[in-house]
Amino acid sequence: MNDKKKEEIRKQIKPGSTAYRTFELTRKDIDKDARTVELAFSSEEPYDRGWMIEILDHSPGAVDLTRLKSAGPLLLNHERDDQIGVIESASVDADRVGRAVVRFGKGALADEIFEDVIDGIRRNVSVGYMIYESILKETSKDGPDTYLVTKFTPFEVSIVPIPADISVGVSRAAEDSAGIEIIEPEEKEIKHENRSMEMPKEIKDEGLTPEDVRAAGADAQAAERKRSADLLAIGKQFARFGGEEIAAAYVTSGKSVDELRAALLEKASSEPVPTAEIGLDKKETKRFSIVRAINALVSPTDRAIQESAAFERECSDAVAIKMGRSAQGLFLPQEVLGRDLNVGTATAGGHTVATELEAADFISVLRNAMVLSGLGIQVLTGLVGDIAIPRQTGGATSYWVAESGAPTESEQAFDQVTLSPKTVGAFTDISRKLLKQSSIDVESFVQNDLATVLGLAIELAAINGSGVSNEPMGILNATGIGDVAGGTNGLAPTYDHIIDLESDVSVANAAIGNLAYLVNATTRGKLKKTFVDSGSNAERVWDNRSPETPLNGYKTEMTNAVPSNLTKGSGANLSAIIYGNFADLLLAMWGALDLTVDPYTASTSGTVRVVTLQDVDVAIRHAESFSAMKDAITA
Repeated sequence: MNDKKKEEIRKQIKPGSTAYRTFELTRKDIDKDARTVELAFSSEEPYDRGWMIEILDHSPGAVDLTRLKSAGPLLLNHERDDQIGVIESASVDADRVGRAVVRFGKGALADEIFEDVIDGIRRNVSVGYMIYESILKETSKDGPDTYLVTKFTPFEVSIVPIPADISVGVSRAAEDSAGIEIIEPEEKEIKHENRSMEMPKEIKDEGLTPEDVRAAGADAQAAERKRSADLLAIGKQFARFGGEEIAAAYVTSGKSVDELRAALLEKASSEPVPTAEIGLDKKETKRFSIVRAINALVSPTDRAIQESAAFERECSDAVAIKMGRSAQGLFLPQEVLGRDLNVGTATAGGHTVATELEAADFISVLRNAMVLSGLGIQVLTGLVGDIAIPRQTGGATSYWVAESGAPTESEQAFDQVTLSPKTVGAFTDISRKLLKQSSIDVESFVQNDLATVLGLAIELAAINGSGVSNEPMGILNATGIGDVAGGTNGLAPTYDHIIDLESDVSVANAAIGNLAYLVNATTRGKLKKTFVDSGSNAERVWDNRSPETPLNGYKTEMTNAVPSNLTKGSGANLSAIIYGNFADLLLAMWGALDLTVDPYTASTSGTVRVVTLQDVDVAIRHAESFSAMKDAITA
């Protein structure tokens, strides 16, 4: 086989190409009651496609079953809008055959197709898969070369009327599966023309040598490989929105990375984000007791307590199934985190609450426990999986041109702000006697206490997180924020330092949005004593006449999460002052709150330590939106 033909083959099986294999159903593998069918969808038998022989590798790691195992779709004729069921399970067995169990739905179309399958009218199933990596396994002088597909991902199963091949059936052995046909979609068919090897006249006129042309071609190929790899990588990030299939189509259509990113972001924003909701109605949400859940964790061997918390345990298990992971203690459903506690007279259990109480939901209490929420930070809740937010890093350039001239082409530049789950743990001690109470105000007290300790832990990370050892990176340690230095060993903050912080952000063209200051208690005290003009006794830097905007007319919040123990040179116990657009501070939260207990640490005092675990991350969308003074002497 000549090199040109081999190059055509390599183009046909480039990363992202999609193929389909068709098999025959057998009626003995149908469970009518469960509405399930077991089928084979792939094997290692070679297939002669005329211009190449293809083998699908079924060794460990070659077949990515993630898409099928994550409730992959059962379709009719590969039509995405005609889903008739779901894939219950998928595996590659010891005989190196891929098998799956599919379950039909109960809709009119699904029921019609299932009845045809039972009656033997529809006997053929086709599986779609994407090829990501392949290698030349064996060359042949007289016939087609053999290629081994080393990485591929099945992504759907379809019931089809006309088979491409019926040699592999349900539950058959690998040795029976010869002659499988692969059907390429139309957009994958690439036509090649025979071209003269002589250099075109226009290239000769430019004085280019054959080496120049080959070098340019190599650069173009490298750029194309990078474009394809970038497209497929972005598609994988948006897999649950069909990103991988869309990316594969963009590879062949020649579209850019920015076009794909825009399309996927639009698609993602139009679809609901999965949360830890489990379908509780209002009555069930109100019935869930955080105190009862804690008691069940404290007394795992007390049968009466465990029976009383059976509902809470059942809800936690439902959340665990939806999230795909186990709780260290008990999960709180999303509905419970978002409920309001309203109190009147409680007849259940015979308890009468003496005071009227309207407690905000847990998420609101958590936000209120963080002063950052008052500065307008962006909070993303109910997340599943890592997320990437596009960020523009460079703009297009304008030019002045002469008559009939043309401006130089320029492009905007983009990158991504990525957030991934990092687990934070915070604890509070609650007396055993308090946990024995069943009134709604005790429920609210516990809820508020848990939200407060968790909020403080998250706020510490958002402001001064190190970015190492599984801790998010906070504002003060982020690369690229502005820096207003006091002195070699620190310096007492002045009005000039406040102005310099604002100028730092303004010079970076970032002085828009939720502009505000963030300080600790010692800094506030110091600025209350500091005059704007050292020669005057009239005006202080911290203006008590404007409690909402005390620093130069800007909103200001105070929290001791802003460090007061920084060092510089010989200076110690220095404080930080932060100014910036807090709308560019992102706080992401995943999944449900996980409650665990430690009944031993404070057992001698009759208290129980309740630990809250939450997956969070922090990111700054634009570092230049913030500036900080990190060496303020405030003592």
